[in-house]
Amino acid sequence: MTIPMIQLADGNVIPAVGYGTAGTKGNVGTQAITAAIHNGYRHIDTAYNYENEGAVGQAIKRSGVAREKLFITSKLPGRYHEHDKAIEAIQESLYRADLDYFDLYLIHWPNPKRELYVEAWQALLDAQRFGLIRSVGVSNFLPEHLEKIDQETGVLPVINQIELHPLLSQKEQRAFNAKHNILIEAWSPLGGTGSKNHQTILKNPDLVTLAKKYHKNVGQIILRWEYQLGVLPLPLSRNSERQASNLAIFDFELSKEEVEQITAMDNSETSKNAANPDEHEEL
Repeated sequence: MTIPMIQLADGNVIPAVGYGTAGTKGNVGTQAITAAIHNGYRHIDTAYNYENEGAVGQAIKRSGVAREKLFITSKLPGRYHEHDKAIEAIQESLYRADLDYFDLYLIHWPNPKRELYVEAWQALLDAQRFGLIRSVGVSNFLPEHLEKIDQETGVLPVINQIELHPLLSQKEQRAFNAKHNILIEAWSPLGGTGSKNHQTILKNPDLVTLAKKYHKNVGQIILRWEYQLGVLPLPLSRNSERQASNLAIFDFELSKEEVEQITAMDNSETSKNAANPDEHEEL
């Protein structure tokens, strides 16, 4: 299966769909990640705090796919936002995964109350200069956080990974990031597997109707919607058939009206209940 590539602001390219690995670790996790690579995924998203960078590295070895054909992302936890600690954490992440470099490295959460995310951002820029990472980005950053790192360093991230799905379409975030040529990646692109949001989305009658129209499942409709919004989704599934299904979104196209219809599902209550990057502390 051929996955389209997206060019980032720094000139590097990234597969248009990635595989999320949160909660996927140990031998079971390694098997699931290996299966994902065999099913066609070339973009694997992990994090220091997922405690599975080793499983990702082992899956890469087992997959038989050359390292240079894969795009591997990891993320810096809040307890290592101080510059030197951040550099050490990135090195440790690479040792865990048994890799020479990450294609992309993100600050996992801004933790603005600690007032260290600019220092962490500078560390990522230095790690890029050292050759440890190729592209630098952030996760869960609001426009004011992005503006601050731009003011302090003159460098914006090429990616901002945020929660995004039909009940939380992030209109303002999408507009700001698009204006600044920052690609949005969607975590929990299907509402969070097993969550109330996920069940609500899967049972939505409009989405069920669209799925029947295009001979797809609801998950594929949502992932296609995100792709057409210019968002890079990161679906997570340990089921091999579902993994393959989540990649089969490039053989049909939603109409402009259908994209708007799904976007209109945005729910203010969902937004209120989502983790607030100004308040959330991820250490």
